[in-house]
Amino acid sequence: MSRDDCELLWSRLSEFLAANLGLCFGPERREDLMRAMACAAREFGFKAPEACAEWLLSAPLTRTQIDILAGQLTVGETYFYRYARNFEVLESDILPELIAARRGGTRSLRLWSAGCCTGEEPYTLAILLTRMIPDWRQWRIAILATDINVRFLEQASAGIFREWSFRDTPPGFKENYFHSKGDGRYEILPYLKELVSFSYLNLAADTYPSLLNNTNAMDVVLCRNVLMYFTPVLAMRVVGQLQRCLLPGGWLMCSPTDSSAVSPIGLQTVSFPGATVYRQVSDDPAAERIAVSPPPIPVPSSPVALSAARRPTVIKPIARSSPKTPIESSLDVHVEALALYQQGHYAEAGDRLQELLASRPDDAKTLELLARVYADQGRLPEAAALSERAIAADKLNAGIYYLHAAILQEQGADDDAVRCLNRALYLDPNFVLAHFSLASMARAQGKMTAAHKCYSQALKSLEPYRPEELVPESDGATAGRMREMISAMIASCGVQHATGRDRLVEARP
Repeated sequence: MSRDDCELLWSRLSEFLAANLGLCFGPERREDLMRAMACAAREFGFKAPEACAEWLLSAPLTRTQIDILAGQLTVGETYFYRYARNFEVLESDILPELIAARRGGTRSLRLWSAGCCTGEEPYTLAILLTRMIPDWRQWRIAILATDINVRFLEQASAGIFREWSFRDTPPGFKENYFHSKGDGRYEILPYLKELVSFSYLNLAADTYPSLLNNTNAMDVVLCRNVLMYFTPVLAMRVVGQLQRCLLPGGWLMCSPTDSSAVSPIGLQTVSFPGATVYRQVSDDPAAERIAVSPPPIPVPSSPVALSAARRPTVIKPIARSSPKTPIESSLDVHVEALALYQQGHYAEAGDRLQELLASRPDDAKTLELLARVYADQGRLPEAAALSERAIAADKLNAGIYYLHAAILQEQGADDDAVRCLNRALYLDPNFVLAHFSLASMARAQGKMTAAHKCYSQALKSLEPYRPEELVPESDGATAGRMREMISAMIASCGVQHATGRDRLVEARP
């Protein structure tokens, strides 16, 4: 291969990785890419990295290929209390305000470690919160931890660390929150492990905020040392999507190396000594958000998928030669509200839907969409009441039962959520998202055999879908992406470690 051909190959691979994994390997990082690909080539069974690169470029990436590439191309360098000043700001300024605001109300907190690596960051958050909230067991604390590297997620879920992870921790940290397993290994205490939920998520390709992956209505999002690996356009788009995940008053924390990707538009820059963070201040989180187009989402192949797709919609006046009937007017308002919701304008979407309910209080579609709007705003009691009304108006709609289950799960009513999911499956035995949710709940409870069974059923239910087809109720996820996500979760279940007590989560409809 000539020098020019070789240069072209690496350029094509760089573009390919940016498009598929969101990872940026420009000319200045060419040696890093070549070194990582040399390791990946050995794992794929190639002697030369160039041959491996050509092979990868010849067809769409499989789940296994993505896992191997992510393992070689992403850096696993992290430790507890990394960038200690950020955690000091959380402890002294950000979390006390949130805790005080919620203590007399919902007693709930939602935090997300986006790009969690091997778990040190989300576990540090768990330790911080249990130390700051003496009655934390009476709270609903959700710490979501996501990464594209399945190997990192497996290690993080195990919660076992070596001395190197403790190199910058305060005195007594290791002794108070871990127990020694011998041979220089330490396992985090079970009650802390239970507060963190680990999941696969590709910030470059997946949809968020979404009830599907639990990325909605966040109080704090930490996305540190992640954006610097993305192309500038992708980094800005990711920030825009993360901003939509925040509740009003929510916080986004990035590392100093990521700050160039964070636009002040729609986010308030708050400077503390030694740390800069960003706050969502708008009542409508997306009203002034970063003006970067989201990734393209395929057009739904069937009408049932339309309600699940979050596609940008341009609202134009419709010219008519005759006055609209009340039904036509209602449809226009519903379409406008759906478009506003898809674009993240929750407050405006809610206003339109409330107008519709004033004249049509039992319209199931309006009730369902307004419940989604309120759920994404963190208004869970109102969302639950609306989804109950929607069920009463359309008792045979499996999608509404799924939505109600998702809201109940966020409220901590897991048993009721399971009953709703089983009702959805009674109405539609091939409801992919219902199987997926049951699997996720079983996995969170440590029932890995049950989780594996439900994930497998979800995969089976996906068989009739083409890869580019949107999956109903999935917030715009294609069948191809769902297969990848489910395969990644199956790989992390570790069924061989399941116990005899492990059984399928089930309840009668």
